[in-house]
Amino acid sequence: MAIWCADLALDRWRHSENCQRGEGPDSAPLALITETAHGPRIDAVNPAARAAGAAKAMMLADARTLCPSIEVRPSDPAGDLAFLERLALWAMRWGPWSAMDAPDGVLVDVTAVAHLFGGERRLLADVEARCNARGLTIRAAIAPTAGAAWALAHFAASGAILGPEEDLQTRLADLPVAALRLDNDVLLVLKRLGLKRLGDLASIEEGRDGAGSGRDAIQRRFRNRKSPAANPLVRMDQLLGRVPEPLLPVVPVTAPMVQRRLLEPIRHRQLLDTVVSDLAQDMARTLEAKGEGARRLQLGLWRVDGEVLVRELEMAAATRDPDHMVRLFADRLDDIDAGFGIEMLRLRASWSQPLGLDQSDLEAAAEQHGTSLAACMDRLTTRLGTQAVQRPVPRASHIPERAQGWQPPLEPEPAEQHQLAFHTRPLKLLERPERISVLYAAPEGYPRRFSWRGEVCEVARVEGPERIAPEWWRERGTARLRDYYRVEDEAGRRYWIYRNGLPTDGRGGMPDWYLQGLFA
Repeated sequence: MAIWCADLALDRWRHSENCQRGEGPDSAPLALITETAHGPRIDAVNPAARAAGAAKAMMLADARTLCPSIEVRPSDPAGDLAFLERLALWAMRWGPWSAMDAPDGVLVDVTAVAHLFGGERRLLADVEARCNARGLTIRAAIAPTAGAAWALAHFAASGAILGPEEDLQTRLADLPVAALRLDNDVLLVLKRLGLKRLGDLASIEEGRDGAGSGRDAIQRRFRNRKSPAANPLVRMDQLLGRVPEPLLPVVPVTAPMVQRRLLEPIRHRQLLDTVVSDLAQDMARTLEAKGEGARRLQLGLWRVDGEVLVRELEMAAATRDPDHMVRLFADRLDDIDAGFGIEMLRLRASWSQPLGLDQSDLEAAAEQHGTSLAACMDRLTTRLGTQAVQRPVPRASHIPERAQGWQPPLEPEPAEQHQLAFHTRPLKLLERPERISVLYAAPEGYPRRFSWRGEVCEVARVEGPERIAPEWWRERGTARLRDYYRVEDEAGRRYWIYRNGLPTDGRGGMPDWYLQGLFA
């Protein structure tokens, strides 16, 4: 079943604060606009503006020439998408799962459930009645495939139904090719070819001889179109059920939440800390039961006068340690004004991640000795701010100075990259390789004596070379090879040095030597 919200943006605006003050959306020409590089563009218009000549995707300057009295309000695409997601979850009352059909539709699987509503006709009537009660202007249709249901909802009468025994190609032949959910440039190409209806495309696809020669011609015309929305043959096959169409169902996620309603309002910080500690204990048990850990926590405090105070935390890693939560919130509650008292507290984990069970005594011991990196980052970001702390992250590169990067601790970790096999690396890498002077090199290329920071080092032992080629997709054509050596001087100090280039590579003069790291 396809549900199309024809005026989703306007339906949301009807319930806005402006409308509640009496600004009806149909009383005067109105348009919802988005600012673009070329000026405001219209995203939605009400019936009065539509009757005056304004239309969706029209520039506001053009619309004002047709309707000078048109009023404008900013559109909210992100809010519309969030509303559509909630609508998809609400639509699961009519089927086992539903999927978003952005930007203004919902698809619901109603296979073998219509009899629970008294048949498909009554099911569609129930959908229309409930949506109208919520102030939504919708058109719904039922068909064997998602593509056919979408086409009927957009281009046929509301309440259209196609059974599995009917010939979809014949029943849908009179619909325009826009019913295939194609991009605008593809629709323009089909229009120039004279293909305006699905029946025209089907006849060309079969060919005059009925052997499908026309399909090969269309395939050649759109062979470089990989997206289903840019290939009419793929969309036609999905509409007729020849190939499956993958859909992504929405999954309801309930954020873990605990709360305390107090018998008497509290005003003192000591009592507040006690209640927060109890909430943290409850949240830890809730998260443990779900096998998750909190990355973001929101603490809401309801005062007697009705004002709600909210404090939010983000952690560097998923956690369900109640003591850690209490310590972090302690710094955020110093400026709380309890007023006449706080009568309710609510703790909600708005962002959680899977976190397996572990031995808490090990982590507690690590934190006691100051070795818990995640806890350290949480404390630093809470005290200093998220912009003052950074953490290292690995990068997929053989070049030592590119094998690691830095990012704020609360940003998501980068996607797991393939593991690179390295030889022995020093514990300390210099921020930048420092140039050294090799005073004597063996005929085979080994350095025997070099000068670094004003000190001459006699090489006692050497191991190498380890050759690292430049990254051709990043470097210029003049980039040179690197030959790395692990050397030890007569005092037992070990260095990681490399020769930049070969004497015979033809990419400059004699090679230069650099020191990049120190071994323990």
